[in-house]
Amino acid sequence: MTPTRRDALKLAGLAGLGAGLPRGLFAAEEIPELAAQVARLQLLPDSYPQTEVWGYGGTIPGREIRVGQGQRLRRRFVNDLPQASSIHWHGIRIDNAMDGVSGLTQDAVAPGGTFDYDFVTPDAGTYWYHAHNRSWEQVARGLHGPLIVEEAGAPDVDREEVLVLDDWLLNPETGQIDDSFDHPMMMSHGGRTGNYVTTNGRYNLSLPVRRHERLRLRLINASNARIFPLKLSGLEGWIVALDGMPLATPAPVEHVLVLGPAQRTDLIVDVLAEEGETADLVHVGDAENFSQVVFTVSGTASQTRRAAPVALPPNPKMDLPDLAGATPLRLVMSGGAMGRMDSAILNGERMAFRELAAAGRFWAFNGVAEMTDTPLADLGLGETVLLEIVNDTVFPHAMHLHGMHFREVSEDGALGPLRDTILVGGRETREIAFTVDNPGDWLFHCHMLGHAASGMTTWVRVT
Repeated sequence: MTPTRRDALKLAGLAGLGAGLPRGLFAAEEIPELAAQVARLQLLPDSYPQTEVWGYGGTIPGREIRVGQGQRLRRRFVNDLPQASSIHWHGIRIDNAMDGVSGLTQDAVAPGGTFDYDFVTPDAGTYWYHAHNRSWEQVARGLHGPLIVEEAGAPDVDREEVLVLDDWLLNPETGQIDDSFDHPMMMSHGGRTGNYVTTNGRYNLSLPVRRHERLRLRLINASNARIFPLKLSGLEGWIVALDGMPLATPAPVEHVLVLGPAQRTDLIVDVLAEEGETADLVHVGDAENFSQVVFTVSGTASQTRRAAPVALPPNPKMDLPDLAGATPLRLVMSGGAMGRMDSAILNGERMAFRELAAAGRFWAFNGVAEMTDTPLADLGLGETVLLEIVNDTVFPHAMHLHGMHFREVSEDGALGPLRDTILVGGRETREIAFTVDNPGDWLFHCHMLGHAASGMTTWVRVT
């Protein structure tokens, strides 16, 4: 960003002031670097060659960032990639200028450039960070990592594990990432779904545990489009947080747990499997199930089990929104293969679906197949919003709101837990409510990242 004349005068004034002060007073504080790099890693089994990936710090997933609630997080993003990029801190309710959305909150950082991210983490919980320029490609190449904000009072567990779930679309002959990131078939259907599933960059992650040990599992779905249906085997568990936000009461895991793209779930689990056996986080597949994570049981942590866990401490600003007098909004999703979208607006002109497809646009929000110059809504601080989301397509969409969390409103008017990403099934209509409490321009988009790139992106302005 080019300094203005006013900025130059301010800098000149500071320089003059500094001449009369001790030299050490203006020593620059060192900011930890977070570099996006091209790297080669053994992603596939050893019989395959190494795979070229893009990773933060050259690792898959990127380096874990862990801070305490209320602490300041500073990172100097260094772009060592051949493309411009930026970092979005997913789920963190921070200042708009730090949100990392190229083209909306900042300019993309050019190759060889840097950008300083600096914000306070107000909420404890499980979050993540990922690229937000050409994200349908850059996230698929590996640009994401976990961001953990610790509570002041930790829950009563023996240990915790951060589990980043992902999939990769790989060429089986070369072992390299398939570069058809904007293939029309993937863009217009369910999104880019990989043929190789990993946890923490490994296809066969195995962790040692003890019988009756209590673990906190932080699950992060970092995939471009895959929905992870999961269940527990040899474990008894409770959901204690969704998308970083604690539940008022832990909810027992009794059925399949569905984790959409960008969603997170915190579980507290007890190991019930006997010594010498395994417990598993099971991926429930269409044809067959497989173990997403194997827990090998050796030894006993305790002869008896603990009582059921208590709730995590609440985060700030978790009050229920007052729906009386709420501002009604409506968002209609249309398009995609087998859809009913005949036309939509692109570049200010109405185009037929065939023309839109030729331009790489397969989806629309409220009849517009692009990011608009004007927001979906111009909202004021303290305003309550009731947003109806109508999915008029045959595919599910993981809708993510930046900068704020929301609650789903059920048919009987009950309010669900706070979330930042909601999975809306094909031909479904869902309703969410939130209190507008963070000023700025905030993106609202489908986190099937190819869908966002091909029409499913809008934004709201909070003034």
